[in-house]
Amino acid sequence: MESLSESSPLTLITEAESASAPRVDHRSAAAARPRYTTETVVDVRYWTPNLLSFRTTRPASFRFTPGHYARLGLCTADGSVVWRPFSLASAAHDPHLEFLAVLVPGGEFSDLLDRIGESDTVLVEKSSYGFLTIAHFAPGKDLWLVASGTGLGPYVSILHDPATWQAYDNLIVVHSVRYSTELAYRDEIAALVHQERLAASADRLRYVPVVTRECCPNALAARIPRLIEEGRLEHAAGITLDPQRSRIMVCGNPEMARELRRLFTERGFRTNRRAAPGQLAFENYWT
Repeated sequence: MESLSESSPLTLITEAESASAPRVDHRSAAAARPRYTTETVVDVRYWTPNLLSFRTTRPASFRFTPGHYARLGLCTADGSVVWRPFSLASAAHDPHLEFLAVLVPGGEFSDLLDRIGESDTVLVEKSSYGFLTIAHFAPGKDLWLVASGTGLGPYVSILHDPATWQAYDNLIVVHSVRYSTELAYRDEIAALVHQERLAASADRLRYVPVVTRECCPNALAARIPRLIEEGRLEHAAGITLDPQRSRIMVCGNPEMARELRRLFTERGFRTNRRAAPGQLAFENYWT
């Protein structure tokens, strides 16, 4: 994922100082309290030449809710830092942090990430962010996790959370990619039904792969908005999209998100608001 968003620099606020008071170097004080920690890469996995996941050590104090994202920084040759947001793919209880990324040709962060390896370092901001969490929904029965590309990342974390399985009767994962090799975490998602701590079962989890540029057995073969319009997505999942039961997360291509927002709104779904929980949630940065 290459995004244009970056962390804002620290804002330094100084006050008038009396002649008798010692001068305080506010910049030095701020530098002594960095907003990030330096973590070590412990594993890198290439799903394809341009799609990878990587794990880092985790600060003991780092907390996040499944669905959140973190801001990561990589150092350039001249000592500057390039920051980008990445959704957390690791479970909230894991001793490491995991991220899923696509390498964008010519991307400033991607060029640095492509050279990363075990024992290299990554800067991780101390706070996590985001609203793509199940806590923001009105109560429902069926949770739809709709993703394109690396938009799957936050759902891997959400699926590892026992609270998700306690809150919903059915979990439907819809992952759209161009080629079947890009179906990251497919086996890991299938294995979730065997985890006792989740109280999961095969009849509660539906995994619907969508592959658009090659023939792939057991996968749908059209863009997600079209599959919804034609009723094929509901047929493949064996579950109806219903505002009374369904809660839907969408993460991935912004064009897909815009189309799905229109389609679902026409069907009576409403987007989550701070004071008004709804049935739809969208991640707002490019993944």
